[in-house]
Amino acid sequence: MRKIRDLTGPGVTGEFGIGGTDLGVMATAPDGRLVAVFGDTFERAGVGGPGWRSPVVLFGAPATARTGIQWIGAAGRGRYAEQILPYEHDSIIHGRRVSTVIPTDVITIGATMYLHVMVCAGIGRVHWTEVHRSTDNGETWHHTGATWPGDHHGGLFQMLTWALDDDGYVYVFSTGFQRDKGLVLQRVPAERLTDPAAWQGWGFRDGAWAWGNPPTVVLSGSYGELCLRRVADQWLLCLFDAGNYRIDVSRPAHPSSNPHEAPRTTVLRGSSWHDEDHASGHVAQLYGGYIVPTTTLDDLHLVVSQWNTARNWPYRSMQFAGDLSHLAG
Repeated sequence: MRKIRDLTGPGVTGEFGIGGTDLGVMATAPDGRLVAVFGDTFERAGVGGPGWRSPVVLFGAPATARTGIQWIGAAGRGRYAEQILPYEHDSIIHGRRVSTVIPTDVITIGATMYLHVMVCAGIGRVHWTEVHRSTDNGETWHHTGATWPGDHHGGLFQMLTWALDDDGYVYVFSTGFQRDKGLVLQRVPAERLTDPAAWQGWGFRDGAWAWGNPPTVVLSGSYGELCLRRVADQWLLCLFDAGNYRIDVSRPAHPSSNPHEAPRTTVLRGSSWHDEDHASGHVAQLYGGYIVPTTTLDDLHLVVSQWNTARNWPYRSMQFAGDLSHLAG
């Protein structure tokens, strides 16, 4: 993959009060706009300083998805991208100190958008996760009441990705936020997405895989950010493979098919800061990897994050693209 452009940072998102931010998981709103949800955000370039908020939402012009996303607005009053959830950083919530709330994935089902977030004590330390909904194209968000403890399914239900199938189920891969765990799979009827009791695990028991069993790890390894999407008639799963310091894309026949048998390719490789080369897909301290809506397998675009933890800049999201038609089924 090659870099298309920086999506955040000075000269790009300053008008929205965004200097430094990361993530940028995306979906198409019911009104057709691109909705990108970002994580910890600051007014100055880098990490720290004034204007700390998370999550924040930017709206993109769908016609620019393949040429370099152009932002046309933000959730909040005026042009300033405000925090979309009502809490204070480093405060006590339900008796626990919460430093930040981090988005993991967003999905549109009919006229409603749903956002899954992790409520954190710090990076890798998840108190609980929850789902919020928007009925106004991502402008405002409200808690659905759906919550899960941080140790749900042995800590493998913290960072998730989801996509709706034609069978009416939302399929969900998830892992921990520590980047040292594999993936588990669940599904839930779309109309019962916010009912934790309706979620079904895909698990191995009594010699067979079946829905309704406690979820069993379907893909071992050390994973971080995930992105499951239907691209045309193909399933694609983008994975930040932290254990191998790279971003991969696989094409399972179906979420419940054996992921070890799915065609898979590495699209971006981690590098040192001295050796990075964005034109050839070598990115220092990379993570994320979210599929941009409306892109195709032969011109697939990803939102990729980068954070220089030693200097705190760059701390940004970027757009990369490449031809993955060799994965086609």
